[in-house]
Amino acid sequence: MKIKVLVVDDSAFMRKVIADMISSDDGMEVVGTAKNGEEALQLIVSLKPAVVTMDIEMPKMDGLTALKQIMEVSPMPVIMLSSLTTNGAVETLKALDYGAFDFITKPTSLIKVSTPEVREELLNKIRIASRTKVNKPSIIERRVRPTAVIQNNDQSRTKNLGLKTKFKKLIAIGTSTGGPRALQDVIPYIPRDIDAGILIVQHMPPGFTKSLAERLDGMSQIQVKEAEDGDVISAGVAYLAPGDSHVKVTKQAGQYVIKLDNGERVSGHKPSVDAMMYSIADLNERDVIGVIMTGMGADGADGLSRVKANHGYIIAQDEESCVVFGMPKSTIKLGVVDKVVSLNNIANEIVKAMEV
Repeated sequence: MKIKVLVVDDSAFMRKVIADMISSDDGMEVVGTAKNGEEALQLIVSLKPAVVTMDIEMPKMDGLTALKQIMEVSPMPVIMLSSLTTNGAVETLKALDYGAFDFITKPTSLIKVSTPEVREELLNKIRIASRTKVNKPSIIERRVRPTAVIQNNDQSRTKNLGLKTKFKKLIAIGTSTGGPRALQDVIPYIPRDIDAGILIVQHMPPGFTKSLAERLDGMSQIQVKEAEDGDVISAGVAYLAPGDSHVKVTKQAGQYVIKLDNGERVSGHKPSVDAMMYSIADLNERDVIGVIMTGMGADGADGLSRVKANHGYIIAQDEESCVVFGMPKSTIKLGVVDKVVSLNNIANEIVKAMEV
């Protein structure tokens, strides 16, 4: 049976382009289109699509409002279409909180709208989404631990007091689809005094990673920032790979230093979990904790196998708590994972692994 898709966008041009891309795949069928969220809600009832593509900015009823109602009444996979703007990034992160399966960015020019890359990204996400069980999302409370510092630009500097560039462990986390929401169940639970530097790769376009870092920083005890070239890694700080750059780690004068690499994609991604893990493995350090979380594909599996070969400790998210089990599953298959745990136990397992 073909995958039934409902396309929702206020632009007639975009509805046509998106519908044509979907219809070009023999395994998919566009069962309807809507120009706003209100129409979409009506059509979902009558057409019963398997997947919905939803623009965020629309008149009458925007995509976020419609998404919340869909997830409340009849949860299903929804793929958001987001603009490449600061506001678009913030709204997209809200959509992922509300239960959106994933998102794709709207091309910045008409020439790029229907390129093979955009088409393949859209179709691949629809395929995966159609096979994913969607439950009503639980509301993520904006958890600020009692010992945490509530964030703004001035107060965030207080998290920098007494930073150590010599520490016990290096923690490296990789994630993709479902990651922005999943990270909110991990990073805020890492204690402020953890004797480790933390690196995170989340597959995201440029601009979105900065918003995600700020969002995580505001709800965590540790500091979270978008990684910059030349950052000296410090204990109690998490460095999020910027969109479209690999994060690599070098060692200089006994300190770990971040090197941003704008080279080719690795394992199909930039930033790539594998690229980060390869660079860490090349350091030949034993005190590494590798964590692989929800995401499509196999990025991170090979890199983590190299980290494991250097006596690293590897944690994988379990299938039940993943939006997509691809990345953890690929790593588990290699036989390099020490512990498979549910999402809400990852932070605890990281703390336990500090003593391994």
